[in-house]
Amino acid sequence: MKLLRVGTAGAERPAVLDQDGTTLRDLSGLVADIDGELLADASALARIRAAAEAGELPVLAADGVRTGPPLARVGKVVCIGLNYHDHAAETGAEPPAEPVVFFKAADTVVGPYDTVLVPRRSEKTDWEVELAVVIGRTARYLEDDEDPLAYVAGYAVAHDVSEREFQIERGGTWDKGKNCETFNPLGPWLVTADEVPDPQALRLKLWVNGELKQNGATADQIFPVAEVVRYVSQFMTLYPGDVINTGTPAGVALGQPEPKPYLRAGDVVELEIEGLGRQRQELKQA
Repeated sequence: MKLLRVGTAGAERPAVLDQDGTTLRDLSGLVADIDGELLADASALARIRAAAEAGELPVLAADGVRTGPPLARVGKVVCIGLNYHDHAAETGAEPPAEPVVFFKAADTVVGPYDTVLVPRRSEKTDWEVELAVVIGRTARYLEDDEDPLAYVAGYAVAHDVSEREFQIERGGTWDKGKNCETFNPLGPWLVTADEVPDPQALRLKLWVNGELKQNGATADQIFPVAEVVRYVSQFMTLYPGDVINTGTPAGVALGQPEPKPYLRAGDVVELEIEGLGRQRQELKQA
């Protein structure tokens, strides 16, 4: 299923994309919202699936309606840095021996077509298309004989917007360059895990002002999705509604020759992952 939320910010209603790929069906008569509580409830998801397949859900007018993040009340956003061989190479970094883990605050999450704000005094705002993993079952200390993908509810497109000066040149951790307002567009859909049989077989692309900048594949990940979920569960408990951004392929502005083409107000970024949908954001000054 492709689950989404539509409406003004803070007042989104749950929906599902019909099998025709264009029609939205209203879920508000079945569930209050698409959140961790729903994702952890197999019976509720089964009811949605049955109603959708039976054509029982009312059509939801979509023209001119905002698409919000496909997940409400995001728990934590765990991010994995330097997780593609080609991206590590373009930044001059050695492939990490263990996953590089940092966080984004849940309030950085916005809709897939919402405005992205260039922070005040920013000179190095950068783009990063990423596969987002949405947790559906509580995962703690996963053992080697457990399947980490069984704890995944679904997948989505994430834009891990980053400010490189804040991240790298200002001291301390990466968090200052990762948590600026609007720095994690998510969606348009939360695609349930049954529709993504192999998360290591997805292509990721990103364009800036119509020019292709990133064109990668999750097969190039240093630490595959299953390994990332297992690894993170050793250090923190993952709850339904938590999100893991799993890294970006080569092609970011940071990896380009000087002068690096960092983002400015007025730029338009578009990104997509095979089967998971497409985003578009216009940048404006904060």
